[in-house]
Amino acid sequence: MQNKKVLVAFDGSENSFNAVEYVGGIVRNCSGCEVMLLYVERLPDKDLYPDEESWKEDCAKNEERMKLSLEKARSRLVQRGIPKEYVSTEYFASCRSPFHETDECSLGRSIGIDVLRIREEGDYGTVVIGRRGVSKAEEFLFGSVSTKIVQSAANCTVWVVS
Repeated sequence: MQNKKVLVAFDGSENSFNAVEYVGGIVRNCSGCEVMLLYVERLPDKDLYPDEESWKEDCAKNEERMKLSLEKARSRLVQRGIPKEYVSTEYFASCRSPFHETDECSLGRSIGIDVLRIREEGDYGTVVIGRRGVSKAEEFLFGSVSTKIVQSAANCTVWVVS
């Protein structure tokens, strides 16, 4: 590997755990390779909740669940033989989040674009993403994070794991 920094776009799905396992199998043989597990937060629409308090409660539960998933994924990489000091996680919060006030946040436009921006800022040579398996119709209507990353990535390697 030329650049020894790998960014794994993680969403807690089965396919993102498959991507973690795949990375663990390859990177464990790469001396000095760093792996970042990245979750880009997307908040649910407030209009789906009866009140703001219900929305905040659900946002907090989702964040807690995702942070646990990130830690589980991190543990899997360490179990696969990657030194723990070379594996990190990041929960990239939405700018609309009721719990995070930070200058570095997701604007909520596109998870794929946020992942690629973080890849560039962190100088990651490889981006890994699990393919969610959306249908062609869903992909046409709503897009796909993996498709967006594959189409928009430049100056890096992209691995799509299914």
